[in-house]
Amino acid sequence: MPEFKIQHITKYTYPGAVRDSANQIILFPIQDAYQEVTKQELAITGDPIIDTYIDYYGNQVGSFTYSEPHSSMVISSKLLVDTKHRPLPGNDIFPAQQWEDLKRLQYMVPYIDFLRKEYFEGFRELKDLVEAEKSKDDTPYQVALRFCRYVYDNFKYIKGVTTVETTLDEIWKLKAGVCQDFAHILTLMLRMVHIPARYVSGYICTHRSTIMRGEGATHAWAEAYIADYGWLGIDPTNNCIANETHIRLAVGRNFSDCSPVKGVYKGASDHLLEVAVSVGYEDDTPSMHHQGKFIEVPEIRPVDDFAKNSYQRYMEMIQQQQQQ
Repeated sequence: MPEFKIQHITKYTYPGAVRDSANQIILFPIQDAYQEVTKQELAITGDPIIDTYIDYYGNQVGSFTYSEPHSSMVISSKLLVDTKHRPLPGNDIFPAQQWEDLKRLQYMVPYIDFLRKEYFEGFRELKDLVEAEKSKDDTPYQVALRFCRYVYDNFKYIKGVTTVETTLDEIWKLKAGVCQDFAHILTLMLRMVHIPARYVSGYICTHRSTIMRGEGATHAWAEAYIADYGWLGIDPTNNCIANETHIRLAVGRNFSDCSPVKGVYKGASDHLLEVAVSVGYEDDTPSMHHQGKFIEVPEIRPVDDFAKNSYQRYMEMIQQQQQQ
């Protein structure tokens, strides 16, 4: 049973003093039979009172305000999390019956949101592709794995070409992005064949000898609902089942439902967001604070950049590389 040490630091830096900061945090990992938080230390600049509640999707959400003038704010979460391996679906018989069981879910309240398809310009093209990838003899489990493999094989993992605001149209044109984009595409593919699918945010905690895409930051993947089994985690960024090395923070329809930190404040709009995630193990001797590094993520771009979307910027980057 692995035990992981995780530290997640979010730092906001402002050019001048701001005030009346109101924030929402989803930094409390899901607790169930396969994941248990044994300790959590949450420290926030100004030591505000945190009010918590359970949202519609079952996530524990915290909210707080910081009214005093401040030029920076740090949110630090330290975790000890125990995980257990979850057995995988084993029923590959009667695929037709399994698909019929899924059809009954489309009018049931807990699954309606996770079957809702988002329309975009490439919808028809993706729909045709999905139908071609799906074999009539496949079980929902087999289809989920095949779609995961498709995203892994056909979308390039490139940091910086997308943001959390990048649309499906842009992701589809780019055929590139990071974990949140891959999870977005996979959930849509699954919903197109009537498999309930939800977005998952969390952390990836690899073994010492293993390197996986998505380390050193928050990670995202998808969960597909398999009848007579439950929610199955699938990571298209690494083409693997999300199991005991994936720590779940939150689930929802998309990134917006699961954002670890978001908020508003009064003051200048320019600010810098920095995020660092470090992962250790139960017998590690170095302190968690010294593992990992900050990843600078400027939220405000120069004015002339707003005239270009991420697809245009990506194509310009490719053209520059070709000219060199």
